[in-house]
Amino acid sequence: MTKLRMLPTILAVAFAFVAGPAQAEMKSQWVEYSHGDTKLKAYMAYDDKVSGKRPAVLVVHAREGMTPKTQALYRVPEMQAQIAIYSDDRPLMRARTQAGYDALLKNPMVDPAKVALIGYCFGGGVGVEFGSTGAPLVANVSIHGSFRDHHTGWAKNAKGMYLILHGAEDQGFPLPVVDKVVQELRGAKVPFQLEVYSGTGHGFSTPKNKDEERANAQSIASTGRTLKELFGI
Repeated sequence: MTKLRMLPTILAVAFAFVAGPAQAEMKSQWVEYSHGDTKLKAYMAYDDKVSGKRPAVLVVHAREGMTPKTQALYRVPEMQAQIAIYSDDRPLMRARTQAGYDALLKNPMVDPAKVALIGYCFGGGVGVEFGSTGAPLVANVSIHGSFRDHHTGWAKNAKGMYLILHGAEDQGFPLPVVDKVVQELRGAKVPFQLEVYSGTGHGFSTPKNKDEERANAQSIASTGRTLKELFGI
């Protein structure tokens, strides 16, 4: 895949289809879809031994795009340029995410009543913006989310529950910034859970010390537990 194909995004969101306890070997493939004239791709992983419709997770990756964690690699200037495009154009951010969500729902394996969003870093901020559209998500999970400049009242249309997993020492997105998101959820009476990890900065899903290793493990456990409860699996 050329870099040009990857850049227009939130773009290469990842689809993960949640399997039950008897999970077999996971299959993966690229899925092509469009937003207007922009051609996009998503990475889909699923258990082909599971039959019928099943829960699904729409993963909005961090600003670096599809890394080895999510399949490709960008350089820092390109990351910053991509962030600016979407941060400066929130309608585009929401519409581009909607395109990925719609592509996910078109898959016959997906139970449309059991879809969650997980956003890492930049993707956490995208999750807030997409949640404001009223998309019928079961859960909206933010892992060290890059929250900034969300409009007042955004949570009034939000659906499902929010799980916010954040580092206490995140210098770029400190707790007062996170609290603005929390207060919007409280005001709109949207259910939420907030976990704050001591000694932990931004990007702890790629741990840099023992505290971040602990935070990463706990965030994975909390996400998994929450999705199992909400999906009923």
